[in-house]
Amino acid sequence: MDSNQRFDPNRTQLSGPPTPVDPLKTQAMSAFDPLKTQAMTGGFAPTDRALTTEIVSGREATMANGPAREQFLLELTGAGGIPAVGVGMGGSTRTPLNLCLVIDRSGSMEGPPLDYVKQACSYVVDLLTSNDILSIVTFEETVEVLMPPQRVTAKQPIKDGIQRLAPGNTTNLYDGLTLGLQQAASVGEPGRATRLVVLTDGDPTAGIKEFSALVAHAGEIKDRGITCTFLGFGPDYNEELLASMAKRAGGNYYYIPRPEMIPEVFRTELEKLMTVVARNLELTVKPARWVTLRAPQASTGQEVTIHLADLERGSSISQVFDFEFSNHPLGWYRVAAGTLTYEDLMEGKTQRVDLDFVIEFTADSARYSASQNPKVASAAQVALASKAVEKTVMGLKTGVLTQMGAIQELQKTQALLLNEGRTSEAQEVTMALRALQTGDSGQAEKTLMGTMVQLDQGKKSN
Repeated sequence: MDSNQRFDPNRTQLSGPPTPVDPLKTQAMSAFDPLKTQAMTGGFAPTDRALTTEIVSGREATMANGPAREQFLLELTGAGGIPAVGVGMGGSTRTPLNLCLVIDRSGSMEGPPLDYVKQACSYVVDLLTSNDILSIVTFEETVEVLMPPQRVTAKQPIKDGIQRLAPGNTTNLYDGLTLGLQQAASVGEPGRATRLVVLTDGDPTAGIKEFSALVAHAGEIKDRGITCTFLGFGPDYNEELLASMAKRAGGNYYYIPRPEMIPEVFRTELEKLMTVVARNLELTVKPARWVTLRAPQASTGQEVTIHLADLERGSSISQVFDFEFSNHPLGWYRVAAGTLTYEDLMEGKTQRVDLDFVIEFTADSARYSASQNPKVASAAQVALASKAVEKTVMGLKTGVLTQMGAIQELQKTQALLLNEGRTSEAQEVTMALRALQTGDSGQAEKTLMGTMVQLDQGKKSN
């Protein structure tokens, strides 16, 4: 198969399940297991890459000569180790950072909120080493660079500067992000996990304040190869805005109900960041002309692009694809072709993996009616849980769901998550249930927004 044919999902008829021959190319079917497409795994590729990929079809075969619908699971797994580039928590080796702290010091931060932010940021400085680069930006009505990007060597002067922060006036989040982007982007060293960590307790009240503009700005930062994590705390911030920005920026979102929790949340975020092995993951998938992609984005024959979260060591990302087929003859066919590109922090360069989604069309009803592969079914259930959480949050906000109705829906979602082994997200749903039962729908909504972002990422620690 020449290179042009390989990337055309419409030239798809295959004589049988192809055998992997190229270690850098994802083949459609393993000769030994017709349910799996393996790429970059043990027998086929170098083991020092930052991630491995696997495609699993929902069933061994789908129905020929009639309309059919099947799901595929693409699973990305971070490598188990990275080169020794520095000493992190617990003495383990980890990824060097390019970190920019973007700190809200508006008037509403006065008192305990800003005090705990100072404590948390000083704690971050203590965790970093001379292999890491740190910058700090503050925002209120005006935005300022407290510290331009520099290696973390003399820690005490940095902490002294943080302690001198004083509250200001209104909240100019947009320009704070812009200035943070400038600092992080000015570091040209490859092989670093780069991230803005934004701390805020309120709605934007200065500069550009529109929801759509702020979310689009977060996406523009992501397009520059920089991920943003948002930490919202207190009762007044806009959780829908911060969660939407985190999702577009490929980062995490945390709701902090009490300021004293800020240092621990910071630790959690840094632990993730210090073990990132692949960043700027971009997945493109093009269905064949006769195939309709229903999820995660609707498309009929048109290429779709999906930006995935950064991948930490030992973690995995699951992405479910739902394909619908018109009447199709017997045989093996490629239903879609894809490409995954990412920055490999282990090798310090951009990698590319070609992906093939292939399945057999059969007239054997016993085969196309078989139970769905458990791994694919589980990932599909988690994707449904994300939609259920989103529906519950929107129902609460709009008044479509009563408090009792929301509790009932969340109990179903909680049971589903526990059944699929997603204990962390199930615990967050439990927190939201407790908040609803005490009449605090605001706290419930803020908590559930974080759950929704995590589930949307499809990420799980292995």
